Amino acid sequence: MTASDLVARVTLTTAVALLPLAVAGGWLGGLVGAVGVMAGGALAVGSFRALVARTTATTHGTSVVRWPLTAALRFGAVAAVATGLVVWGWAHPLAVLAGYTTLPFAVVLHGLRAAREESTSWR
Repeated sequence: MTASDLVARVTLTTAVALLPLAVAGGWLGGLVGAVGVMAGGALAVGSFRALVARTTATTHGTSVVRWPLTAALRFGAVAAVATGLVVWGWAHPLAVLAGYTTLPFAVVLHGLRAAREESTSWR
């Protein structure tokens, strides 16, 4: 599995998982819950895609010196957007967290799947 395959699969899996979570968030917390779940998922996917793009650029000869700066900017941007959504009352903090945590589950799921596929190809 290439990096672009992994990014596409994780993005799709996260998007599919966010739909029922947003419905549940809307049922539990109204519009603020649904918006929070979707915003958290969008922040996670955007951060993940930026991380993959930066990692790919670094492995292809781009300077590693800027890595800490770009990571800090990415984390700062995610934190600023999430804080803004919560402070302005557009999203519930638990809903944002629920949406944001869907991505790590998708990464682990596809990582384990790729490892299983690789282990069977060695036999």
